[in-house]
Amino acid sequence: MKLNADLRAFEGRIGYHFTKPELLNRAVTHASMSSANRDDNQRLEFLGDRVLGLVMAEALLNLDPAATEGQLAPRFNALVRKEACAEVAREIDMGAVLKLGRSEMLSGGRRKQALLGDAIEAIIAAVYLDGGFDESRALILRLWGTRVLQVKQDARDAKTALQEWARARGLPPPAYVQTDRQGPDHAPVFTITARIESGASAVASAPSKRQAEQAAAKTLLAQLERPS
Repeated sequence: MKLNADLRAFEGRIGYHFTKPELLNRAVTHASMSSANRDDNQRLEFLGDRVLGLVMAEALLNLDPAATEGQLAPRFNALVRKEACAEVAREIDMGAVLKLGRSEMLSGGRRKQALLGDAIEAIIAAVYLDGGFDESRALILRLWGTRVLQVKQDARDAKTALQEWARARGLPPPAYVQTDRQGPDHAPVFTITARIESGASAVASAPSKRQAEQAAAKTLLAQLERPS
């Protein structure tokens, strides 16, 4: 099969040209567009997630031979979590080539973090199946670029850091409660309150519950660690 002009341009953006164009076509096809005659990218996303994990684990081990598993794990999570994948997808304008059903298009699917993150993992799998592991590794390291080198030595996400703060003081895990939701379905804004047993709390809003929880945890942790 032949690729359309948009997908040929996308090949240029990722620096890889497919010998089996049908793999790229499937990688950009969301489940909302699947049919009996058209495969979607869900199985590719499953495989791509594992390829990405292996490449990042290998890269981190090579970059810091002295690091312990406890030091490597948060750095790894920072590089492979959905937010990081979606950020990479936006840089290569992944949303412009996604094939979405009408409902997903109307709800802003081309900008959704989850869809973008899944799609970049599907692209990784498509390259792996088309060109092998070395090509997929090269693609990942090229697209993630300096993120691999610049990942923080302590890359724990805010929720993990807050939970560890509470545990160290004999407190139960923090609670996260959604206190508000505004905006249309295609552009929601969630408000989350993070609270620990001592009564300290913080509130944050973001386009997704996960982002709002992380923001609230970060704010609360900053409050707790501020010198009195």
